[in-house]
Amino acid sequence: MTDTGQRKASQTLEKYSPDENAARPAPGRGGGDPASRGRTTIADGVVEKIAGLAARDVEGVHAMGGGLARTFGAVRDRVPGGSKSVSRGVKAEVGEVQTALDLEIVVEYGVSIADVTQDVRENVITAVERMTGLEVVEVNIAVSDVKLPDEEDDEPQGRLQ
Repeated sequence: MTDTGQRKASQTLEKYSPDENAARPAPGRGGGDPASRGRTTIADGVVEKIAGLAARDVEGVHAMGGGLARTFGAVRDRVPGGSKSVSRGVKAEVGEVQTALDLEIVVEYGVSIADVTQDVRENVITAVERMTGLEVVEVNIAVSDVKLPDEEDDEPQGRLQ
């Protein structure tokens, strides 16, 4: 064997000595913390849906979105095959580790707007942070309307009751 061949073999043996093999992970298992093996990205729409559902769960929230958005949404909901947009009235900006949200809501007449918006903010932050792991840095809420008891709903009712 030539001198070069002997050096390659000895370098290989030195590089993968039994002591080092004990510290190396098993083949096919990768190394390091599993959380550091790749990147997760979350689309704006995912955060918007989570926030929209969380906001609707709060007592005193009648609807989401401004008047025009609700009108178009009501028409879209009536189209066969159309689905209710859970992200209506929600806009999210998602970064790598943080997100900011803007919500537009309609509240029921007679409820405390300050209490409802506080409850919405808390519910949205809790849901988004729990489900996505993102830090919610702000939740801006615009109250665009108050649903009076004698007003008809913009949201369509099913034909069967």
